[in-house]
Amino acid sequence: MARKPRDNEHTCPHGVSRRGFLGSLGAGAVAAATLGRPGETAPPEVADAVEPSKVTLLVNGRRHRLLVEPRWTLLHVLRERLGLTGSKPGCERGECGACTVLIDGVPRYACLTLALEAEGHEVTTIEGLMRGEELGPTQQAFAAEDAFQCGYCTPGQIMAAEGLLRAKPAPTVAEIRLGMSGNLCRCGAYPHIVKAVRRAAEARKGGGR
Repeated sequence: MARKPRDNEHTCPHGVSRRGFLGSLGAGAVAAATLGRPGETAPPEVADAVEPSKVTLLVNGRRHRLLVEPRWTLLHVLRERLGLTGSKPGCERGECGACTVLIDGVPRYACLTLALEAEGHEVTTIEGLMRGEELGPTQQAFAAEDAFQCGYCTPGQIMAAEGLLRAKPAPTVAEIRLGMSGNLCRCGAYPHIVKAVRRAAEARKGGGR
C-alpha cells in the first residue's frame, strides 16, 4: 500500500519527493565544493608529499643511520626507531620535562626537537649514563636519596641534573632549584631531588663523571 505523503512533503510526477529533491541539491553542493572548479585537481595527500630523509644520529656514542620523516620528533625516533625508551612522553609540548635528553651536553626537550635537528650533534639519553650494567653517579644519587615516587619523571629529572652538573660542578641550592625548574614531579619529591643533585655533585668530585 502506497504511503500517503505528509502535508509538507509533496511529490512530483516522477515520484521524487520535495524533501528528497532538496536533499539531492545539498549533496550536489557538497560534491561541487569538494571537487572545486572544472579541470581543477584535488591536492595530493600530505603523506604522499612528504618523503623520508636520510639522517645519521650520534646517540650515546653510537652512530645510527635512519630514514625519518621531517615531522618526527627526536623523542619518537629514540623510542620507536632506536628502542631507547628511557626518555618518556609526558605532555609532549615542552612543559613537563619527562623527555629531557642532553644535546651536546645541554638539557633539551626531545618532544620539541625534530630528529633532523639532532644530526651533527651528540645526543645522550638516560641509557647513556650507564656503565655497562652499573648506574652512573647521578643515577646512583637519585636512588640513594629516594628522589622519586612513581618514577615516571625520574629519567628526565636525572638528565636535567646531569646537564646542570656538567655546566656547574658545584651548584648552590638556589642554582639546583633553578636548573631543575623545567622538570615537573607530580608526586612532589622536590626536596629529595635537590638532595640527590647535591649528592651527585659530591660523587663527581670523588672521581665520578
